[in-house]
Amino acid sequence: MSEKIRLGLALCGSYCTYEKLFGAIPALAERYELVPIMSDTAAETDSRFGTAAEHIKKLMLLTGKKVVTTVAEAEPLGPARPMDALLIAPCTGNTLAKLSHGVTDSAVTMAAKAHLRNGKPVVLALSTNDGLSGSAENIARLLNRKNFYFVPFAQDDPAHKPWSLQADFSLLAETVEAALQGKQLQPLLARQ
Repeated sequence: MSEKIRLGLALCGSYCTYEKLFGAIPALAERYELVPIMSDTAAETDSRFGTAAEHIKKLMLLTGKKVVTTVAEAEPLGPARPMDALLIAPCTGNTLAKLSHGVTDSAVTMAAKAHLRNGKPVVLALSTNDGLSGSAENIARLLNRKNFYFVPFAQDDPAHKPWSLQADFSLLAETVEAALQGKQLQPLLARQ
């Protein structure tokens, strides 16, 4: 029996997508050894979508592992305890900007920095209200950078939030598999 691919699963603060993500985790856990990671914001902020403690507990139950929540805990995910791929889902506009500009100030951005040292893929599942405005430049920058891949995305509510983009969470595993082969899953602009 071969070992499972080790996949970092990093959550940022787009709480409205957590239900979709938590629904996708059992299928991901069948295919991958999951390493759960949460940004400071995700690990500390309560919202109308649930408390931080509830989200951490659910993530631990779904993955069977302690959640990495600090920069110090995330740093060894590079050379000391490498992953095969890192999936940031949801990836907020804030985290997208930090990745685009090399800012390392959370468990998620440190996990990405440590992981990129090994030349392995980082897969981004966007969820941002400014994807077609302020974050558009950062999307373009990372699309043109080696080892960054995007889960196909679309406008999630064009009538009420015309600049907002959200990844198609049903394509998480398929996008990771393509990224492991060095390919961007197409079409990048999905229909929802």
